[in-house]
Amino acid sequence: MEKFFKFSQYHTTAKQEIIAGITTFLTMAYIVIVNPVMLSATGMEKGALITATCLSAAIGTGLTGLWVNAPFAMAPGMGLNAFFTYTVVIGQGATWQEALGIVFLSGIVFVVLTLTGVRKALIEAIPVEMRLAVGAGIGLFIAFLGMQTMGLIVANPATLVGLGNFTKPVILGLIGLVLMAFFEVRRKKGGILLGILVVTILGIKMGEIHLPDALVAMPPSIAPIAFKLDIMGALKPALLGSIFSFVFVDLFDSLGTLLACANEAGLIDKDGKVEKIDKILEVDAGATMIGSLLGTSTVTTFVESASGIAAGGRTGLTALTTATLFLLTLFFSPIIGIVPGFATAPALIIVGVFMFKNLLDIDLRNIETAIPCFLTIIMMPLSYSISIGIAFGFIAYVAIKIFVGKANTVKPILWVVALFSFLEVSGFLKKLAMILG
Repeated sequence: MEKFFKFSQYHTTAKQEIIAGITTFLTMAYIVIVNPVMLSATGMEKGALITATCLSAAIGTGLTGLWVNAPFAMAPGMGLNAFFTYTVVIGQGATWQEALGIVFLSGIVFVVLTLTGVRKALIEAIPVEMRLAVGAGIGLFIAFLGMQTMGLIVANPATLVGLGNFTKPVILGLIGLVLMAFFEVRRKKGGILLGILVVTILGIKMGEIHLPDALVAMPPSIAPIAFKLDIMGALKPALLGSIFSFVFVDLFDSLGTLLACANEAGLIDKDGKVEKIDKILEVDAGATMIGSLLGTSTVTTFVESASGIAAGGRTGLTALTTATLFLLTLFFSPIIGIVPGFATAPALIIVGVFMFKNLLDIDLRNIETAIPCFLTIIMMPLSYSISIGIAFGFIAYVAIKIFVGKANTVKPILWVVALFSFLEVSGFLKKLAMILG
């Protein structure tokens, strides 16, 4: 183990790495519950989604540990699963099979961009503020979804949305929100997961949830969703914009996580660059394609990896420990399966808060920055679409640069992104899809 993981080089021990891996798992285990609940809104089978979520997380995280020897964990990403469900399937009318095809194609594009060097050019071309705005916007959108799922926010014919009635599920959801907020403020590891468990127990006591026949069982079959992706259907002109959005969000979500965690993990070289970043992003892309084959949305590097790194994780043994725990979780699917939406909804709100904190690093005093960033953030929940928010942001960014006489500062690749965004927002791609049948 010393020879393979190089503990002495990274000033760590096997015991410290295992503890760090357990810590990472506890902080991100909520995804095993939340992801199936969210994706099942598309018509996918919840039990199969539990298995797909655990397997994709174990494979992506395990590859990171064994091939890259880095302490990062991967799983189906929050925000990306919301985009899959509410934008692509419910919003654009795609089937979940086509949505899985889009995820698979986005993974291929991600690999091609990495191998050809376009990924680096894209990262350098897009302003930091716009990257941060996308994260903040997704956070706001996820929080909005959480409030809807809880029943706190409902449809209102007069004002589009309004405050819902305080039913038992809503009250239980609010209790969960308070508990999770308390645990996070007190920096309790696994606070989100603990909040979900407490609300589920309260739901059982109040008769809102029925106990399963068994606590432990063999994992649910993955057959209803595995290898059901529709790649040809995903190539419809109207869905091409979604492929770009998946690539964009996954790229900067992963990159932001790596940059945030790499310094503490000791993975910054003398030139200030993240060691092994290309390998990690390649695993990210590969895990995304594997995840789509198994039947889940985009797999990405989790920011919760920071908790394990803070606990001393420095090598791949941390990731391998986390991956092993995801595999063991497969056998507790009966318990996971009874967790209701009102118990997971508060987790969406808390995760939304974490992502919305990106706003702190955006200079909103600069109006040239404030307008495109604001449009990116606000249009995601208002249009119920992450891709629409991204498109409005890039169109506004390029337009403002033209207005103020700074068009020459816009990188060529950003002009292409803005044009593609305009075609999506204007409905040109949908009209082209109709023409092509």
